[in-house]
Amino acid sequence: MDKQHSALYQQQLLDMRVALLAQISAQRGGTVSRADAAADHFGQPEDSRAQVATERELEFALGERETAELAAIDAALARIEAGTYGLCTDCGVTIPAARLQASPEAWRCIACQEKAEQTRPA
Repeated sequence: MDKQHSALYQQQLLDMRVALLAQISAQRGGTVSRADAAADHFGQPEDSRAQVATERELEFALGERETAELAAIDAALARIEAGTYGLCTDCGVTIPAARLQASPEAWRCIACQEKAEQTRPA
């Protein structure tokens, strides 16, 4: 991939990273963890233990998803720096521009991504 195109994707990824970090910060209320925010919000005496537990589990799941998304963005930025961005990490073929435009953090071509999803345990 040429420098001009990779610079466009790099800026898009940096913008995504800033937006995700801002979202995480806003949802957590600053430096408070998701679990603590959920406990404060849903830990009222009138709330059932099941409701509080469910909310905490949801907060942990959201936190894991955000962490994975942030890691994918950072990995894509590292591939840009290494000069390997736009190449499938599994088979080495060029990832189509349409896929990168839709998902700039993509690290696999569609065929390899489908194969990985089919072999992933449920």
